[in-house]
Amino acid sequence: METLDKFDIAILHELQTDGRLTNAELAHRVGLSAAPCWRRVRALEQSGHIKGYRAELDRHKIGLGVLAFVRLDADHISGDATRRLEAAIQQLPEVIACHYISGTGTFELQVVAQDLDSFSRFALQSLTNLPNVKDMHTSFSLGEVKARSALPLGHLADINTARQK
Repeated sequence: METLDKFDIAILHELQTDGRLTNAELAHRVGLSAAPCWRRVRALEQSGHIKGYRAELDRHKIGLGVLAFVRLDADHISGDATRRLEAAIQQLPEVIACHYISGTGTFELQVVAQDLDSFSRFALQSLTNLPNVKDMHTSFSLGEVKARSALPLGHLADINTARQK
């Protein structure tokens, strides 16, 4: 992992909180002048620490009231079959996240839908017809306790403190 200093960490923290900050406001918040702040943001983007910027939408307000967690079990765990399944999953906009998982199952998907009927249609028409799917298990979110996209950064400061000793 590349070394990030306290300014880089502060920039990452502030941009996670509000990605629409102007460079002047960001520089003020992190204690830098505008030009060095801008250079650091560009360096963080180029190094891949910052992957992009986007608006966070309220799925309920745009009519996506159902959030389902779908565990897919693959029939075969060969490279080609898994790549075909990955490619097919990536083409489904209703799947907002997909992870390889340990334990039972191969993939854990987060799927959004307007309602239970539309989820059911999507599951029957799309998910069950994905290549190499042996089984599917679904759980539904009954309410969000915490849904945050900001990543914790405290460990980065701890690493820097340890390196300075």
